[in-house]
Amino acid sequence: MAFIAHDKDYWLRQSHMPVTYPAIYLEIAAEHGISAERLLAEAKLRPDLLAQTTGRISNQEYVQLVSTLLRLVGDIGLGLIAGARQPLTAHGSLGYALMSAATIQEAIAILQRFWHLRGRGIRLDYYQQEQWLIFEFTPQMPLSAIIQRVLFEAVISGVYHGLRFLVADMPLQAELWFSVPPPDYVSSLHDLALPVLRYGMPVNQLRVNVAIAEQKLRMANPEALALAIAQCEREYALLEEHHQDIALMVRSLLKASEGRYATPQQLADKLHLSERSLRRHLQQQDTSYQQLLDEARQRDALLLLEKYHLDIQKIAAMLGFTNPANFTRAFKQWTGQTPSQYRLLRQSKPDTSI
Repeated sequence: MAFIAHDKDYWLRQSHMPVTYPAIYLEIAAEHGISAERLLAEAKLRPDLLAQTTGRISNQEYVQLVSTLLRLVGDIGLGLIAGARQPLTAHGSLGYALMSAATIQEAIAILQRFWHLRGRGIRLDYYQQEQWLIFEFTPQMPLSAIIQRVLFEAVISGVYHGLRFLVADMPLQAELWFSVPPPDYVSSLHDLALPVLRYGMPVNQLRVNVAIAEQKLRMANPEALALAIAQCEREYALLEEHHQDIALMVRSLLKASEGRYATPQQLADKLHLSERSLRRHLQQQDTSYQQLLDEARQRDALLLLEKYHLDIQKIAAMLGFTNPANFTRAFKQWTGQTPSQYRLLRQSKPDTSI
């Protein structure tokens, strides 16, 4: 199966995703002679599921739809095509807030703040690394490899095209990174005006040159921004009221700072819980603080090992390991390789850019 929902993942079955995203796949289906009625029927979805333009569907239904279309039309680059067709207005109030921001940096801050409104199921982390502004995307729901590729291509290319729209005629140096092997169809998608694509990478990222950060936006409008932000806040409050997921929130908060990650008590304080309640919530979601901490350390280790100027001992300290040997043992449990072996393999791997 492309998608397996567990009881602890009840939110995957909740209708929170705006139909503007799956509607793009209906357009692609129509271009291949597949009616909306047929696509929904073969996906075993209600025929009226996407009838209301303000309607919402669940992540599970969305994945069923994409999986079915992929089966019907083949592996043609659905994600990259769908991402290129996402206007900023497809993101509702969040899209209008992005367009009304004063600078790219302000737009990025808004995207981070309200990402959960539109990107639930995929976590966004944002940081700066040398000359790059980096948007990193991590799956938070169970997906088959091919569906993960389609969805991540759609999300990452969608954010890229949104940035291109915001900067207007300013050159945008960018790279799209994907953690899957390079597909065969990329060379046939020249009309999508894509930047450098890199497959077989350790993480899924959009990288854009830091030079755009202070770029002033042509549609900046403080009044429109205030109205859009107010609407985003209302939507966010409703979403959290109905779809609270403590494990998801903990994942977003577990980031290394000065060689330390937030403790259970610090996390509980940020989430307005007692430490005991936090641990109980995580247990109910079939996880624990230690499991999520190991997950965060593995994620950050893979990123830091890409910085070849950092030695292994320094990376171990940045991840909170007082003894580099403990880091080596942990990394080998995560990946089957030592940090040195992993780095050597990455350095010797042939370039997969397209």
